Amino acid sequence: MHRLLIVDDDNDIRLLLSRFLTKNGYDVASEGSGMSAIMWMKKNTPDLVLCDYRLDDMTGAQLLSSIKEIHPEAGVIIITGYSDVKDAVEVMKLGAFDYITKPLFPDEILLTIKKALAAGKKKYNDETTGAEHQVKGAGKTAVAPDRFLTGNSPQFVDIMRQIDLVAPTNFSVILYGESGSGKEVISREIHQKSKRAGKPFVAIDCGALSKELAGSELFGHEKGAFTGAVNQKSGSLELADGGTIFLDEIGNLSYDTQVSLLRVVQERKIRRLGGTKDIDIDVRIIIASNEKLWDLARSGKFREDLYHRFNEFSIEVPPLRERREDILLFAHYFLQLTNDELGKQVKGFAPDVAEALSRYVWYGNLRELKNVVKRATLLTDGSTIEIKSLPFEISNFYKLQFDVNDGGVASVDNRNGNKKMVINATTLKSANIGTEYEVILEALKQSDYNKSKAAKLLNVDRKTLYNKMRQFKEFNL
Repeated sequence: MHRLLIVDDDNDIRLLLSRFLTKNGYDVASEGSGMSAIMWMKKNTPDLVLCDYRLDDMTGAQLLSSIKEIHPEAGVIIITGYSDVKDAVEVMKLGAFDYITKPLFPDEILLTIKKALAAGKKKYNDETTGAEHQVKGAGKTAVAPDRFLTGNSPQFVDIMRQIDLVAPTNFSVILYGESGSGKEVISREIHQKSKRAGKPFVAIDCGALSKELAGSELFGHEKGAFTGAVNQKSGSLELADGGTIFLDEIGNLSYDTQVSLLRVVQERKIRRLGGTKDIDIDVRIIIASNEKLWDLARSGKFREDLYHRFNEFSIEVPPLRERREDILLFAHYFLQLTNDELGKQVKGFAPDVAEALSRYVWYGNLRELKNVVKRATLLTDGSTIEIKSLPFEISNFYKLQFDVNDGGVASVDNRNGNKKMVINATTLKSANIGTEYEVILEALKQSDYNKSKAAKLLNVDRKTLYNKMRQFKEFNL
């Protein structure tokens, strides 16, 4: 029987989840704070932790860090309000398996739990047999699409051209892009189109590896190398021999680990922790970062010599909101996957839903889109997904953009068939976070990017506008 731990400061949610999951055959414990959960885990070992993102005494990210230190193999699912999805996506980079948005639905909870537990079991089997495996942090295996889907946007067509160009070579590749934009899927496609296809492909999320874990995960260790090293372990670089290793968020590796990795790149040799012998390896390295490594190198956060070793070829992966032609293509693909997973026959999206998906600002990129489609499919009883099945933030964003509201933030100018956001003399406060970016951008365009004029147009002071713009890194402030 799998053991689950629920961590939430809402007693009603803890009680309801405990009863529901116990009835479904799980051994369930619950705690009302992050600190009490840590104390519980020091005495007990959970297979999976369901943790609210906003706790009274700490954030989900802080608790996740403690979980990974105490029980590295435990899976973690974050429970969050939809307004916190951007934060939940960041927590996934730290090693969480997935996130569930409120309100909670029984079928969605069970499905996510089963996938998380199955992923943990698959990781264990892969590591013990030495087969091809994925490692997402310290115990999370990413659920990737079964096939590579080619986008229709000009940006994605250019990415495909670059993939075809670099795949047959042995060049190291740097992928730049936001979390959830598809960097791992692109790295896998490079591997599949290379001469190494059929050999191991190993994916590591460096952002989820602590300084102590990183060396063992990458290079392996000998029995007795440190406290808890009861068996010899082959590292991910050794398991990827002959194939490709993908290092996501590589900028998070410690300086000491970067030094060891430099030796791997230069000499194609590794040495397990506590070992005395070098092991020859032949592995192609693809890395990814959401920050420019050259900037990190100049600030002293990343070794410049390691950057130059990796910088043989780079690909920019634009966020989903900048390649809107791909949104519905991927939405239909995710719908097909979810139909197969849930045994449903939802055929498509209502016109207003398709418009809402196309216009929304996807902070979590493809990962967020996939979760929204999965959730909407689960809530749909008919053959078409309706607007009521979308999260409030997305449906409200659509309404604010395309409904003519007296005194609203944005309306539509339909003259000559052109859709244009019209900024009214109202306040920016009535826009939700998803709408703010579009409203601010339109105000800047209409004021020729004069921030004082844009602030006046939005009926806020210049300082407030600056603070709002800082929330969106697209404005480069």
